Amino acid sequence: MTVLDSRALNRATLARQHLLTRTDTSVPEAVAHLCGLQAQEPQEPFIGLWSRLADFKPEQLDDALTGRTMVRTHLMRRTVHLVTSDDALAWRARHDAMLRQRVLGTYRRELADIDLDQVAAAGRAAMADQQPRTMRELVQALEDRWPGPPRRVLGELLVAALIPMAQLPPRGLWHQRAGVRNVPLATWLERDIAPLPAGDSDPVGQQLLRRYLAAYGPAASADLRAWCGLAGLPTAVKAAREDLVVFRDERGRELLDLPDAPRPHPDTPAPVRFLPAFDNAILGYHDRSRIIDAPHLGLSVAGHRTVLVDGRVTATWTVRSHHLHISPLRPLTALEREAVRAEAQYLTTFLDEDIDQVQLDAEN
Repeated sequence: MTVLDSRALNRATLARQHLLTRTDTSVPEAVAHLCGLQAQEPQEPFIGLWSRLADFKPEQLDDALTGRTMVRTHLMRRTVHLVTSDDALAWRARHDAMLRQRVLGTYRRELADIDLDQVAAAGRAAMADQQPRTMRELVQALEDRWPGPPRRVLGELLVAALIPMAQLPPRGLWHQRAGVRNVPLATWLERDIAPLPAGDSDPVGQQLLRRYLAAYGPAASADLRAWCGLAGLPTAVKAAREDLVVFRDERGRELLDLPDAPRPHPDTPAPVRFLPAFDNAILGYHDRSRIIDAPHLGLSVAGHRTVLVDGRVTATWTVRSHHLHISPLRPLTALEREAVRAEAQYLTTFLDEDIDQVQLDAEN
């Protein structure tokens, strides 16, 4: 069985994530290919798309959100994701049990003895007028019946688990600051959420598996589970296995992949890329060693924006006081520093935040 080392896996990830070469595909097509973008920080998806798409313009994403071809909603791992409307409707029912379990796992004591179905029914009744509501406003409509749980807990239960919600624009639009206003997903998209198909072959899980591998593979079942939050999708993996190819990593883990998916040569040059906080390319795996070194793993969950040099997380970056500030995590060669500065200048034009200086520190 072919063994893929970390560099081979790195180049495969970069190719699948459109980080080797910017693609000229449309914004909805790119978001669909990536299986969505993590989006709890509303401006970060714009940076993620800029790093992946040729000639990306922020208004392209704005138009997709206001035109309802894409939507912000709680989905994978109970995290807000920017996904296509088609995927939101197709995937939501498959995530329902996980979303409930994650809220209950976090607030088990606060939600003890609460009938979740009754809370869900009351929440849907409160939203039946189709008017957008903040989480606070929704909780206010229900708190007389359930005075026990803290408001925040009851609110998270409703909007992140029990009622499939869309977060409405202007939340998530370019350079806009707006609070979260929720409306039921089916109301906003004017289409019903697809029910789970009958049978035991988990067709939705199989679609998730194949779509995940197209954007993240080769990958282990543990990586798939870490990405979506679902319990490994064993039925889907078993059903699809005969259509997949199998590799091993250097530690002997089994890696699944689509037969014709790109797996570039490990020596393929990788350009500098500036990534947003919580980027897919880092958080899409249980084993993130293909793209980030062990001492820096905490950066991937702490909300740091990162810089890829030769395909690996090599620096962090921030914007403050009109400066783009870059902090390397290892020594950079003169050529690497030149490439980082060139991409940084390109980024300052895109960000349109009156950045007048790029500051590249000496390595930490």
